[in-house]
Amino acid sequence: MKENSLALAMDIVKLLKDKKADRITLLDIDKLTTLGDYFVIASGNNTTLVKALCGEIEEKLSLRGIRPKRLEGERGAMWILMDYGDVIVHLFYNETRDFYGLERLWADAAEIDLE
Repeated sequence: MKENSLALAMDIVKLLKDKKADRITLLDIDKLTTLGDYFVIASGNNTTLVKALCGEIEEKLSLRGIRPKRLEGERGAMWILMDYGDVIVHLFYNETRDFYGLERLWADAAEIDLE
């Protein structure tokens, strides 16, 4: 249900804000792909922070019984992908985020206002 996935995405956004992630973006990809409903994209200025962001999300959601279906890139922490089904989290090292330009690739997706 899309309302549930939006609630999960917003919970993840809050965790990222609390952990001081940079450039948090929430994209509604539902009408563009069957991959999921939302992309949460955030970054950090070093790989230690990127790993910490991943750890925070994983820890807090697992306390609620929510575990990622897939987790990739954690070792290098340049781009960590956390697949929660309808919500896919992309955590980037700042320079890696700029290089791949995920927001440009998904420019047709509606950006959700986080204010």
